[in-house]
Amino acid sequence: MFVSSSRTSRGRIRGSGRGSLAVVPAVLAALMVMAAGCHRGESGIGPDERHTANAERGDPSPLLGAGDLGADWRADDARTGLPPWPWEQDSCPSYRSSDYPAKSHRRAAVERYYRPSDGSSPAHHVVETYEPGWAERNVDDVRRVLLRCASYPVLGSQVSFDVVDPRYLDGAGMLVRGRIARADTSNTVTYFVMVQRGETVSTVRLPDPGSQAAVDEIAARAVARLG
Repeated sequence: MFVSSSRTSRGRIRGSGRGSLAVVPAVLAALMVMAAGCHRGESGIGPDERHTANAERGDPSPLLGAGDLGADWRADDARTGLPPWPWEQDSCPSYRSSDYPAKSHRRAAVERYYRPSDGSSPAHHVVETYEPGWAERNVDDVRRVLLRCASYPVLGSQVSFDVVDPRYLDGAGMLVRGRIARADTSNTVTYFVMVQRGETVSTVRLPDPGSQAAVDEIAARAVARLG
């Protein structure tokens, strides 16, 4: 496997920190506000342009609704187009964008940001559709970037990624834990759930909710959204 899998704990997830992760500008793309940097997808969007919408339970959208994350979350409007690849890591010394060709074979994508009422780190969900055969190759690209950028320094912090479960959700997905370690404050942890179904890839970035069970529940809802 691409990254040595760390143990999957079913109780309290240790090493968490709910503080904001905006310590590194443009480190990832959707791998961010937590474990490696700021979101490019947020750039150029002023506060007046961000609208919120709570998705109904019967919403056919492939994206999670605010209620899927919990009562204290609000969801921005969905955005269409092609957002940055969720696994971009320009601040990683071993990262070269041209080494990951699958992202150039996306046909469409839709994404949404989610904001907790306490003002802590947001969550993010993107669902991408690939050209035939390229969704599986995208999974290979993700494995490769996690191997090459498993740990690296950025502006006095150490960014790291561990594959918690390489066959998450009965083999349909992968669960990744991202961490920013800093000497002057507690670690910040974010979880990434990636699921492939046919030529569709769903990627959820979730600030540490405090337990494996909470991550599993949200992941199951993301899978259900794929139909």
